[in-house]
Amino acid sequence: MQSVMQSVRRISAQVSLAGVVAALTCAPAMAQQPRPWEMAMQPAFSPVKQHVIALHDLVLVIITAITVLVAGLLAYVMVRFNTKRNPDPSSVSHNTVLEIAWTLIPVLILVIIAIPSFRLVYYEDHAENPAMTIKVTGHQWYWSYDYPDYGDLHFDSYIVPDKDLKPGQPRLLTVDNQLVLPVGEKIRILTTSADVIHSFFIPSLGVQRYAIPGRTIETWVEITKPGNFYGECNQICGMNHSRMPISIHAVSPTEFKQWLTDAKAKFAEDAPSAGRVRLAEAVPSPLSSQH
Repeated sequence: MQSVMQSVRRISAQVSLAGVVAALTCAPAMAQQPRPWEMAMQPAFSPVKQHVIALHDLVLVIITAITVLVAGLLAYVMVRFNTKRNPDPSSVSHNTVLEIAWTLIPVLILVIIAIPSFRLVYYEDHAENPAMTIKVTGHQWYWSYDYPDYGDLHFDSYIVPDKDLKPGQPRLLTVDNQLVLPVGEKIRILTTSADVIHSFFIPSLGVQRYAIPGRTIETWVEITKPGNFYGECNQICGMNHSRMPISIHAVSPTEFKQWLTDAKAKFAEDAPSAGRVRLAEAVPSPLSSQH
């Protein structure tokens, strides 16, 4: 009887552990943003970001091995060939084997790094069979989003001024209108600019593309979990470069369809001057920034 009870407890513990693991893996991503004392990169919530982290780890192993090897060689040379142990140094000036080795080994290391690097660049460049397309336009200093697959849905996204922030909203990252995207769908992103060069950058999704006037540049994303994902323009684009954040709200496909219905009604009613009013509130004047 006792052995049976032990077996039941063991099975119950395993089921509970499995439930905890399932809850963690299925839990939403919540808010992905920079955190105090964060040392590593933000966690990956897209296939591209997973490949970025894998490449980073590979290069980190390589440079660590090189650092240890060079430090070991320097220590050995300082101990083995110092003046006390070698008062009369040899006059050897060439070593064919060593010269070939220190030429070929760096080349091989660069090839090892280059192959996954080029593969990653190609992988994140174009979306194969995307479910939808998002057009991103950079302005001084806000973003515009278009959903060409869903009619004329278009809206602007401005930073929320510090005085209007609600509890829990991150400063310099909160916007009035988030870019809403469905989870589990491959989404093509087209970036361009209306004035100067900007950069569309969301660290946890592995998305970074320049927004250049007169050009349209492509990338893609497939978000793995629902939640809020924050980024910023990381291209110095003028006085308020630090005040044009990116906020993405990832939802389930069902919630996304409902949001589309609400968004078409909401942004169709917005007055054209509303954006200019929000921009005037969010962006300080040049005179106020002088010291």
